[in-house]
Amino acid sequence: MWITPEEVLLANALWVSERANPYFILQRRKGHGRGGGITGLLVGTLDVVLDSSARVAPYRILHQTGESQIFWNIACGSSRKEITEHWEWLETNLLQTLSIFDNDDDITTFVKGKIQGIIAEENKSGKAQEDEDPGKFREAELKMRKLFGMPEEEKLVNYYPCSYWKGRVPRQGWIYLSVNHLCFYSFLLGKEVSLVVQWTDVTQLDKNATLVFPESIRVSTRDTEHFFSMFLNINETFKLMEQLANIAMRQLLDNESFAADRSLPKPCKTLKNVSALKRDLDARAKNERYRALFRLTQDERLDGHTDCTLWTPFAKMHVVGQMFVSNNYICFASREEDLCQLIIPLREVTIVEKADSSSVLPSPLSISTKNKMTFLFANLKDRDFLVQRISDFLQRTPDRPCALSTQSENPSPSTPPSLPPSPPVLGLGEMPQNQHYSPSLPTAKKGLLQIYQQDVPEELGPKVTREKMKEESWNIHFFEFGRGVCMYRTSKTRELVLNGIPESLRGELWLLFSGAQNEMATHPGYYASLVEQAIGKYTLATEEIERDLHRSMPEHHAFQNEMGIAALRRVLTAYAYRNPNIGYCQAMNIVTSVLLLYCTEEEAFWLLVALCERMLPDYYNTRVVGALVDQGVFEELTRECLPLLYEHMQDLGVISTISLSWFLTLFLSVMPFDSAVLLVDCFFYEGIKVIFQVALAVLHANMDQLLSCSDEGEAMTILGRYLDNVVNKLTVSPPIPHLHALLTSGINPPPEIDVFELIKASYEKFGSLRADVIEQMRFKQRLKVIQSLEDTAKRSVVRAIMTESAFTIEELEELYVLFKAKHIMSCYWGASSTAAERHDPSLPYLEQYHIDCGQFVQLFSALAPWSCGLHTNTLSSRLFRLLDQNKDSLINFKEFVTGLSGMYHGDMTEKLKLLYKLHLPPALCPEEAESALEATRFFTDDDTPQGEELKEAGDASATGDTDERKEEKPKDYKYYLRMWAKEKEPKKESIKDLPRMNQEQFIEMCKTLYNMFSEDPMEQELYHGIATVASLLLCIGEVGKKFTNNGSKKTEAQLPSAVDALQPEREDSSGEGGSGQSLVSKALAEAQLETPPPTAAGSDEEAKDDTSVSSYSVVSAGSLQCEDIADDTVLIGCMSGDAVDRRQGSAPDADWSITFEQVLASFLTESSLVDYFEKKHDIQSKITACKSLRAVERQTSTSSDHDFSLNTH
Repeated sequence: MWITPEEVLLANALWVSERANPYFILQRRKGHGRGGGITGLLVGTLDVVLDSSARVAPYRILHQTGESQIFWNIACGSSRKEITEHWEWLETNLLQTLSIFDNDDDITTFVKGKIQGIIAEENKSGKAQEDEDPGKFREAELKMRKLFGMPEEEKLVNYYPCSYWKGRVPRQGWIYLSVNHLCFYSFLLGKEVSLVVQWTDVTQLDKNATLVFPESIRVSTRDTEHFFSMFLNINETFKLMEQLANIAMRQLLDNESFAADRSLPKPCKTLKNVSALKRDLDARAKNERYRALFRLTQDERLDGHTDCTLWTPFAKMHVVGQMFVSNNYICFASREEDLCQLIIPLREVTIVEKADSSSVLPSPLSISTKNKMTFLFANLKDRDFLVQRISDFLQRTPDRPCALSTQSENPSPSTPPSLPPSPPVLGLGEMPQNQHYSPSLPTAKKGLLQIYQQDVPEELGPKVTREKMKEESWNIHFFEFGRGVCMYRTSKTRELVLNGIPESLRGELWLLFSGAQNEMATHPGYYASLVEQAIGKYTLATEEIERDLHRSMPEHHAFQNEMGIAALRRVLTAYAYRNPNIGYCQAMNIVTSVLLLYCTEEEAFWLLVALCERMLPDYYNTRVVGALVDQGVFEELTRECLPLLYEHMQDLGVISTISLSWFLTLFLSVMPFDSAVLLVDCFFYEGIKVIFQVALAVLHANMDQLLSCSDEGEAMTILGRYLDNVVNKLTVSPPIPHLHALLTSGINPPPEIDVFELIKASYEKFGSLRADVIEQMRFKQRLKVIQSLEDTAKRSVVRAIMTESAFTIEELEELYVLFKAKHIMSCYWGASSTAAERHDPSLPYLEQYHIDCGQFVQLFSALAPWSCGLHTNTLSSRLFRLLDQNKDSLINFKEFVTGLSGMYHGDMTEKLKLLYKLHLPPALCPEEAESALEATRFFTDDDTPQGEELKEAGDASATGDTDERKEEKPKDYKYYLRMWAKEKEPKKESIKDLPRMNQEQFIEMCKTLYNMFSEDPMEQELYHGIATVASLLLCIGEVGKKFTNNGSKKTEAQLPSAVDALQPEREDSSGEGGSGQSLVSKALAEAQLETPPPTAAGSDEEAKDDTSVSSYSVVSAGSLQCEDIADDTVLIGCMSGDAVDRRQGSAPDADWSITFEQVLASFLTESSLVDYFEKKHDIQSKITACKSLRAVERQTSTSSDHDFSLNTH
């Protein structure tokens, strides 16, 4: 490629000149191409260690003038062909022009300007992404693609020098981290090491420091472990690896492929060797930390942060910390944890102004809000720029968020744009006649606990007093620290939360601490529109919701009537409609029913959104991945904090059993309601760390009893009884019986445990847990869990089709890995929308992954036992169409294995039947066989016979009494189930069901057979056999045509006699050796057109192949070779005048046809053909070869230049 002219002082150092003229020199890097010897080894090693571009571009063109010692590098190339094109362009376009100049400086200026102009023209058509990446980085990306055979779609994120430990010897080289792969390359003194690992194959990623591997990173896959060390910045490298592996796990989980953030602002200055993708990933990491710290929505993007101080009026002091500014919020976090945190939504801001500076308050900034609160920041480094950014964001912030226009199409000008926050009473007009959504049902406009408030017994009087005192404490806190979103959050706030939130304030504070209040405020009317849209939509999620509605806190009086049930139904259904990827998961009903006790429907909905999408990510989906990940984190924490108990519990297998229900329902299903709701208070304020703390405290409190347990059941009983007796002695609500406690209560109940003491103990013993540490542990566990789920899916698929295939379990697992790899590859480098359509996590494992025709052709070519040379792609495309039963241009793994299984494990009849079908529609495309209408009907419309029967039945009953039909109409549901099962039952196909094959299709089959035999050791015998069989079948077809022309219906009965009559002739011809071949040559010649019809010229690749079928007929069986077969071969046979006229005006002989039985009987007469189709093949060698295919491709790509250079000299 052309490069910006660079000055070169030593033109011949490590380079060899191959061509030269008065103005330019073409050079090759020493050691590249032919030979090289010790010089080549040393130069190659130097290029790798120093990351020289000569490794990927070993050719260059220099510009020189006269006696000058300065050269200019103007072009480089990765192959001789590429650099030669540039050389020839220079000789053609510049040499004559340069000879006109008298001054050497003018020549150099002209050449440099010309090259820069060419580059500028190329950049105009280049991608914007490339413009952002520095030149050195683009060079490294080209190097990665060349070394590892990657396509242009594979984007490099960053690359680092490091050592790869192969055995006990470190190999110095470069590690390339791309979006989908980890690659390493080293070349030292002739020893080349190349490694490619897909991120989706990584099961573990560790950074450790040992004596053997100092400061190393371990990358584990299912098969092996790789160690990398000697990094310049190991923390940066490991962090990037974590991000890329996390993206890959997300892709496996829900098929979310990586997409670059196009809205990322361009850097103010060019960053050396930092790609746009690396900046994108760094920005994503910062955004995630920012959103997690302040519980903000998923679309919030951090614009920047700066050090500052905040004046805290409640403490009369300046607090040192950082200000964060994003497109909708200004946030502050103190440097000292829990000292102060602040969230200011820009929708609440009224004034932002620069205050007067002083020695006490340098560079102050004042921000005022609608609720009359003023916040004073100081010590801002670039106050003017900050004020400008905040002003820009304020201009984009609407005064009041616009409502969804679903309530009325033509609102009056006086109507306010926002909808009321209370949940809607659904209208009569849009409501289907469905009792579940009857508008007569009351709607919960406040928490169900307030609606169904019962009179407090007199004995609870002191508790009511304490509840009032709690409310008063919170009111004082509101007065001092503010109320609402802009409240100062301090250690005092946490102290009040740990003492329990009053019931009257619980809903408000849950919304505040979870961040749900922000989402609700910015999306008014959203819940109302979801409820309306979800009405009448019946899906799997709505069925599951209906099933679980009456299991949601049935002991609570609020859910013992239709109002509570209806509110719960609306919230769950609206969320399932909002997020179909999650839909509905068990345990969501329990959590949502608790939310509805303290919140309105809309508030409960937004709290559920915060739970499912931010606070408990991936918990509530079909595979509860998030809960399984936290289960693994909990086991790891138990091993660190309670090592003795961990070892004992691991032997019993208890931890994994108990923790799932604890985390999924936040202890609500295992602890009395009044106690568990206090844990929910802490959870909304502190996050998931509280649940880990309390779970560890529960194990610690029962350690002695658990250590003495001998089995899992005993341990479960101990923990169950303990949790049943965790009580809240300060609750003002009447006690709600806990179902689990009722079932497990014995004669001597254990002592009660105060929930406040349990929470206090959890903070005292395990309060050192940090959210960032938990996130780090979650990442490690996520790798294990998702890969474990993938292994489970593989085993499930293999078990499902094991009985339908003759492959072994190991072979099926290997095939599944290859099949899935093709699917994932299309997700990497194919269209993202297509890849998303192919993967649906809600489907059974067997139907989740699909491949298209192109991918199937690649797999078929590598795995099929029938090698057909250049004809393989055509044959595999036909097999794909045959297997694609639902005509969606995709096949799943079961269909894929079905096709291969018949080739490897079927008997001769099965293999021939498959081959026969491959030459009939739908396998044969319409252009190839327009005359095969009978076969088309047979294969493309399986329901036709049933449709005809129904039509006949309808005609027969048309004259019957309509009243009788009405009486017959209501059927028992079992009858319809039986009918449905009967329709779905696969038809057992016999050889008599196969349609007849016409002459054109038969010739296609002969062509396929010749290709199949071309590389077989018994090639001559097989050619002779197929020539004899083809001759026999042509004669059978001619005999059958006579019966067809005479209108006889006894063809099948009389055909054996015709075969007998032909038998002596066949034996004679086979005995002669050459006459049989001449007979089939003549017959095939008569069956082939002299020139192909013009309409078939560009229809299909297969149609092109069809025009040369008869080329096989004129070549003797002994001399036919695969490479002799050409697509443009056309035969001119010895045809009669009538035959010529018939051929010119129509398709091949439409009356000629044969049946599969005749084909099978004919093949059985040739022992060589019988041996060929009865021969068993081993697929394991094919699988091994397919796995190493990419490695072979890489080797050939690196050696291709060497071969080219040999050929050109």
